[in-house]
Amino acid sequence: MAEVKIRELFKSYGNIEVIHGLDIDIEDGEFVVLVGPSGCGKSTLLRMIAGLEGISSGKIMIGKSIVNNLPPSERDIAMVFQNYALYPHKTVKDNMAFSLKMKGLSKNEIANRVNQAAEILGLTPYLQRYPRALSGGQRQRVAMGRAIVRDPQVFLFDEPLSNLDAKLRVQMRAEIRELQQRLNSTTIYVTHDQIEAMTMADKIVVMKDGYIEQIGSPLEVYDKPANTFVASFIGSPAMNMIEGIVEIKNNSFKLQVAETKINLPNIKELENGQKIIVGIRPEYLIPSENGIPAKIAVVEPTGSETHLLLRANDQDLTCVIRERQNFSPGQDVKLTTEKNSIHIFNYENKLRIY
Repeated sequence: MAEVKIRELFKSYGNIEVIHGLDIDIEDGEFVVLVGPSGCGKSTLLRMIAGLEGISSGKIMIGKSIVNNLPPSERDIAMVFQNYALYPHKTVKDNMAFSLKMKGLSKNEIANRVNQAAEILGLTPYLQRYPRALSGGQRQRVAMGRAIVRDPQVFLFDEPLSNLDAKLRVQMRAEIRELQQRLNSTTIYVTHDQIEAMTMADKIVVMKDGYIEQIGSPLEVYDKPANTFVASFIGSPAMNMIEGIVEIKNNSFKLQVAETKINLPNIKELENGQKIIVGIRPEYLIPSENGIPAKIAVVEPTGSETHLLLRANDQDLTCVIRERQNFSPGQDVKLTTEKNSIHIFNYENKLRIY
């Protein structure tokens, strides 16, 4: 396995620049997830690392080698695609063995590698089947097995679970993470699903419009989002964003929201009369006797918890209730939070203050 370093990486299509000077360090054996909305550049970045897209400027290093001008076959990487990309006329065994045959490996070496990968992935009973006789999860395992047999320095995954149903996605993401830990493989994984990112990654790279918004561990990104975009993108349901004016009296800090005041932590970066954005996770926005008046629009029971979609001061809010309580659409409630659960962002540049 090997580390991956990306330095000042740019990508343009004609006069349109889509990747804007990215710098990323991926350690040997690290599981890194590139996450962001559609069109943020995450798949383009992955394809540039794989050699399927050329770069406009910058440097990509795999191990100690600069691979900018190397074709994919010489980069010692293996890629798992969203649509599996299996040969329908070949058996599972032949699909997994194909790249090794192209390399000219001996029959014994090919058989050993295929059997070992099949055992790791639980595919041994299916080696003589064709892809059409496999479930979606089994096909994805075959695609992973085809990557494993090559024993690459880096594994690349391009939204591999997006074609699977919800239950199978949960199962497969655990299998991929367990496999990565067993092989101790350097892995770069692309997804738009922030739940996948949070549950699988050692390190998350949050992207937007070809820029990196934040890099950090899942809990770092969740607990201390760098800006309002990261705060609202990471976490489900999304963080509530409430605009208001800072009021400081007798060393007491409050946020004035319409006719309501919310207690703020006392931090020196705030000034009286300053307009800010306060972020509150839905699990920390709770019904109370006093607080922001709101009207329930939708009640979503999920079993272990209830999601309330509310409207307050012409703004949509989300609240997560873990105790069983009776709520109904149209009901008036008041919402409050603990000041230590509040995130504070600059109104102008949207960057984190606290």
